[in-house]
Amino acid sequence: MEIVLYFTTVVATFFFMEFMAWFTHKYLMHGMMWYFHKDHHQHEEGFFEKNDVFFLIFAVPSWLCIMLGLMAGNYVVVSIGVGIAVYGLFYFLMHEVFIHQRFKWFRNTNNTYLLALRKAHKIHHKNIGKEHGEVFGMLIVPSKFYKESKIAVAKKKSIKKV
Repeated sequence: MEIVLYFTTVVATFFFMEFMAWFTHKYLMHGMMWYFHKDHHQHEEGFFEKNDVFFLIFAVPSWLCIMLGLMAGNYVVVSIGVGIAVYGLFYFLMHEVFIHQRFKWFRNTNNTYLLALRKAHKIHHKNIGKEHGEVFGMLIVPSKFYKESKIAVAKKKSIKKV
């Protein structure tokens, strides 16, 4: 029965991390940590960005929870670390690979959710400055982008039929 507790903790932590990503992005990255995040909005040459430092900011608590939890035999804490790590993997795949194409793995899709995610992020990057940004989350997409994507996918399908 403990496995259910650990699995639930991983899933709950994963979803909590979406809130943490939104909060951190809106109030820290677009606030006092803009120095690190700026090059993500105002692209500079090179593969790496100063913005990549946020990977470490989120990875360190995950690693500490897993390591210290294992050392203490506290698997709830390990589960929290795993939940943070799983969110980090999803974030990497969605943000760095799918949206920004830092790796050319997933380029074309007709998936409504993924298209909505890409559109919402494009709207976020429309503003290159620190202030007046919108859509700060990563995996939760405002419904208006989902509706737009659904219409776009339906149009593509109807064109293919003709």
